[in-house]
Amino acid sequence: MAISYLADNQQRFLDELLDWLRIPSVSADPKFHGDVRRAADFLKARLEEAGVQNVALCETAGNPIVYGDYLTAGPSRPTVLVYGHYDVQPADPYELWHSPPFEPVIQDGKIYARGACDDKGQAYMHVKAFEMMMRDGQGGVPCNVKFMIEGEEEIGSNNLALFVQANKEKLQADVILLSDTGIIANDVPSIEVGLRGLSYHEVEVTGPNRDLHSGLYGGAVQNPINALCAMIASLHDENGHITIPGFYDNVEELTPAARAELAKAPFDAADFAASIGLPAAYGEAGYSTPERTSIRPTLDVNGIWGGYTGEGAKTVIASKAFAKISMRLVPNQTSDEITALFQQHFASIAPAGVTVQVRPHHGGEPVVTPTDSAAYRAAAAAMETTFGKAPVPTRGGGSIPIVAMFKSELGIDSVLLGFGLDSDAIHSPNEHFGVFNFLKGIETIPHFYRNYAAAETR
Repeated sequence: MAISYLADNQQRFLDELLDWLRIPSVSADPKFHGDVRRAADFLKARLEEAGVQNVALCETAGNPIVYGDYLTAGPSRPTVLVYGHYDVQPADPYELWHSPPFEPVIQDGKIYARGACDDKGQAYMHVKAFEMMMRDGQGGVPCNVKFMIEGEEEIGSNNLALFVQANKEKLQADVILLSDTGIIANDVPSIEVGLRGLSYHEVEVTGPNRDLHSGLYGGAVQNPINALCAMIASLHDENGHITIPGFYDNVEELTPAARAELAKAPFDAADFAASIGLPAAYGEAGYSTPERTSIRPTLDVNGIWGGYTGEGAKTVIASKAFAKISMRLVPNQTSDEITALFQQHFASIAPAGVTVQVRPHHGGEPVVTPTDSAAYRAAAAAMETTFGKAPVPTRGGGSIPIVAMFKSELGIDSVLLGFGLDSDAIHSPNEHFGVFNFLKGIETIPHFYRNYAAAETR
């Protein structure tokens, strides 16, 4: 009955998702403020239609949080808090998209749109899975459920933390379930059990008090762009190690046995490089590519600008140069610690003739989730049911800062039951999400609830 309900309604589910994706809910750009709220209103209506109760837009100092619950399973059944986000990354540069980012299309079995995978498509799986449990004739929803879908994940979730702190009793649950992660491949299911933290900064290097003619002044003044490039280049050594003093002091070093366990996940180095158009991978010496993207910290420049960048030539020495720099962190590192180390070091390496400002943006803490809990076992069994094989536990390279926040504020562990793929181009032009993955998520999530209820009924 459950499978038939999904088959009978899958086109409607897809059509609804496409409607949601048409709303450009970009939280980083104020010009989309009204669209962000429209996306929240859309989600509120769909949750109500699915049968969720007490659905409301909870106002914050920024974008609203969509909350709803279904608590009729009773006190003997566990409570699941479902988290997701309806805001999306900016779509720039628009010219690199094969189709307009907010005019979703389905091609070759993939939904192309900004937010298709991160995170509208994956959040919407939970709405439709709930609807399916309510209507498929399999006994309803076996757990108590709370939904908390925010609109500021892509800009640091600052107001979510305040909401959680102010609503701890309302948000009490036995586990947090979220789908903002991925699987290894459509024939290799996996569950992420670790995430890296984040320390993100914008740096400004200032030289002369105005842009200067490069003929009249070139060779006589420090060029801020040259200085910034040299400073950035010095942040790694020839082995790919980060040169900030103290950066590795607290880094968790996995045992050989733990590294061997992670190495069991299928990985083809040539395929990895080819998939992103490179002749070979690159990274910290002494570690494999999967280790570099999961258990090792990193430092990357995410943007750099200054001077004249328009058409043709303009011979100037810029007054200022800027860059955005992020560091991914691993267990035992903290964002506050690394932020302080970076600020101190970057200012110390500035050459004479320039001044430096470092402005921290948002950060987040690394986290490792348990694999011996009833919730994790319920998720693993659910995936085994729908994929036909047991999922591989993996550590993800990305950051979801709210997972650590949920643990510290609510004392609740999370299960990262994601269905995206590394190739889905999240945060990039031509982001997409497989129709297979969307429907497989809707099929799998109800099995989690049934498994978890059976294990945790008191």
